[in-house]
Amino acid sequence: MSEIEKLPVKWRQFELGEVVEIHDNERKPINNSERNTRTENKDHSSLYPYYGATGQVGWIDDFLSDQESVLVGEDAAPFLDPIKNKAYLANGKFWVNNHAHILRGLNGLVANKFILHQMNHVDYRDYVSGSTRLKLTKSALCKMPFIICSYKEQNRIVDKLEELFSELDEGVKELKAAQNKLNQYRQSLLKSAVEGSLTQQWRAENSDRVQETGEQLLARILKQRREQWQQQKLTEFAEKGKTPPKNWQDKYPEPVQPDTTDLPKLPEGWMWASLSQLVDLIQIGPFGSLLHKSDYISGGIPLINPTHIKNLKIEPDYNLSITEDKLSSLQKYVMSEGDIVIGRRGEMGRCALVSDKEDGWLCGTGSLFIRVLKSLNPEFYTWVLSSKRTKDFLAEFSVGTTMQNLNQKILHSIPVPLLPESEQTAASDILHSEYDRIDKQIEDIKVALKQSEAQRKNILKSAFSGQLVPQDSNDEPASVLLKKIKQEREALAKIPKPRKPRKPKKVDIMNTLLEVLTAENDWIDAQNAFQKCGIADGTSTDRIEEIYAELRKLEKTGRIQIQRLGDFDQLKLITQNVKED
Repeated sequence: MSEIEKLPVKWRQFELGEVVEIHDNERKPINNSERNTRTENKDHSSLYPYYGATGQVGWIDDFLSDQESVLVGEDAAPFLDPIKNKAYLANGKFWVNNHAHILRGLNGLVANKFILHQMNHVDYRDYVSGSTRLKLTKSALCKMPFIICSYKEQNRIVDKLEELFSELDEGVKELKAAQNKLNQYRQSLLKSAVEGSLTQQWRAENSDRVQETGEQLLARILKQRREQWQQQKLTEFAEKGKTPPKNWQDKYPEPVQPDTTDLPKLPEGWMWASLSQLVDLIQIGPFGSLLHKSDYISGGIPLINPTHIKNLKIEPDYNLSITEDKLSSLQKYVMSEGDIVIGRRGEMGRCALVSDKEDGWLCGTGSLFIRVLKSLNPEFYTWVLSSKRTKDFLAEFSVGTTMQNLNQKILHSIPVPLLPESEQTAASDILHSEYDRIDKQIEDIKVALKQSEAQRKNILKSAFSGQLVPQDSNDEPASVLLKKIKQEREALAKIPKPRKPRKPKKVDIMNTLLEVLTAENDWIDAQNAFQKCGIADGTSTDRIEEIYAELRKLEKTGRIQIQRLGDFDQLKLITQNVKED
């Protein structure tokens, strides 16, 4: 059975153009630059909303519409999204650009809010066109199906919809507030982990498990790093058959020291270190010259760019991958399990721990990866690098004018806490447990939000199938309402529309002005002369300048004379016999 057959007896479905008024003649696009010029230095109270496809896009100093209207996107609206709204209500005085249609119901016959809710329920798929950007033309809009019932029932439906939607909106508001609190709690957990309060109780209960403090751990790390460097250099000298030069040990590249200015005090047994002191490797992804579009395939080995790093997890795009042969030529940029991949472009602080699943994947051009020393817990330092403190540091010191970028120098200087190995593991375990709990609650909230969206959709479906409110046998049928709409349209069509005054042509104005000066035969105030020619007081400054330009031409020919008396210009006809240039 079709939807039309399911409608109540007194309801009917018509084409929208038969019952709804479309006022697209009130639309006019004004570019952003002109709007800024027009609104500059003007009091906000004197400005009016400027609307586009999906809502207000700015302000302007004038209005073209001053009646409650339903605005429906012409393009750039989410036509194919079953949840998002395609129509919205505009009240008061406002201006609409050419990206939205202006709809109104005839007063007392079709309620605007009834139009609004129905336009957010109807299926647009068969009425929009375009391959890259969908568009709802006026002719297609007019042909869209529109269900109509008596005006009284329209208002009963709108009242019930708003009552139910108000309850839904309140529930959604509470869910989103809970979602925000969970996200804030997530950040506070990271902060407490980085600054030590998260493991305060653990330290009190497990002091016997701490074998070395952060300071002792760093001393051991730095000693081992120097010894490894020296051994490597001695091996290189031996391979080349060279005797180590005098004081060769002095060339050891010391790691960057952390700048601890303004950093918070850490718990006993902790200390601030630089990332430079704690990593074996910082490797930026391959530059563009090493990867070309022709190298990318679908279903190969993924490469990881910043957009693939989300919420401390790697979410690859398998359509952006490379072959094993190509990977073999880029081994320097291949990540291993336990590495930390970091986005180095755009949003600062995106990072994730490389798991066994991602072992052997390629670090993308817009990313880098670090390899912490074996005596450190890579998972804990992934948490540290994703903390707000680190994000703020990276945002402050990143380079680039159009897009933020990270380089190795910035990464080396990041200050990070160094704590006993056992406490790193304990902190990581606590974060894991709490994050799992938070993620579960956030997922539950997402499910509840989706349910609310589905409920909203079902309410609209119920409303426009006649099931939301009881039918009233005293309501007039839709056929009678349609007759009233036709009669009202006919009556409105008979009302003469005010004509816009014809804009006089330049030649007509100058001829009329000469006639005025001839009749006056003496000096006349320029403003009075303009008024006698039909030039209104509100004429733009640019137009007045054009008229004066023509007058100066006549003055050069000797035909008229212009003089300044006080604050006003005076005009006088000299002769009618001098030819114009």
